[in-house]
This record gives sequence, structure tokens and C-alpha cells, in this order.
Amino acid sequence: MTRLAICPGSFDPVTYGHLDIIQRGAKIFDHVIVTVFNNQSKDPLFTVEERIELLKACTSDLPNVTVDSSSSLLMDYAKSKNAQAVIRGLRAVSDFEYEMQITSMNRQLYADIETFFMMTNNQYSFLSSSIVKEVAKYRANVSDMVPNVVEEALARKFK
Repeated sequence: MTRLAICPGSFDPVTYGHLDIIQRGAKIFDHVIVTVFNNQSKDPLFTVEERIELLKACTSDLPNVTVDSSSSLLMDYAKSKNAQAVIRGLRAVSDFEYEMQITSMNRQLYADIETFFMMTNNQYSFLSSSIVKEVAKYRANVSDMVPNVVEEALARKFK
């Protein structure tokens, strides 16, 4: 049986923190589907299609990682893919309370899918897509926060 995990997020844009979690998850699971979900409470900079393309470029060296998108509930999506797990990244203790609420609801919806929390590498613990967008908006250097392809895409958006 293939151990399949979903790594969900808005990825607007993908950061080195996201990639840290994706790469480490790919070492544990046979296959990881990085899934772009469109968070209705956020005003995205990049379209879902742009985020998919950026993620594909950033994960092209990981043969057991694919990129997808969904507008359904995470648990419905995970069931449709026959996933056994969901991978969630944590930056700090402050993330845990929010993630615990989501995980509790997901378990209520479908108890057969486990959620795995991974602490991001300390060097990326301050990173969020929102911070990256704010810094890039003022044309500051984000090369230590995002891959080159993402840095270039941010520069085009804020031109």
C-alpha cells in the first residue's frame, strides 16, 4: 500500500518554509500531493494557476511530489485521493492552537486520515507568505525567503 499524504495550503507564494515541510514529508511518505486551496478569507496575490506553476517549478526535483488544487473541503479531497495522512507545518507554538482546531474538525469529519505536524526548520520559523509579500512589495531582497522563480514572480507582480 502506498503511503500517500496531502500537504495543503494557500501557498501565496510558496516559501522556503513551505518547501522545507514538503521536502521532509517526501522523505517519509511514498507520495505527497501538494494541494493549493483557495482560502476565501485571504485576498491572494497569485491566481491558483500561478501558485500551481510556482510549486511545480519548486518541487520538480522531488519525483514523489505532485501538485494539485482543490476548492473542496480538505477531508473530502483527501478521501477522494485515498490519502492516509495530511502534513501540516508549524512555525511556532502560536500556530499550534489554530492547527489543533482544524485537526479536531477534520477528525470529526473523517477519522481515518491522520494529521502529522512538522516543525519547520528554525531558520524559516519567522516566514509567512504574508510577510514575504509585504517585503517584496517594497522591493526589498527576499532571496533568502523564496526560490528564484518565486522572487522573479513577485518582482513582476509588484512592478
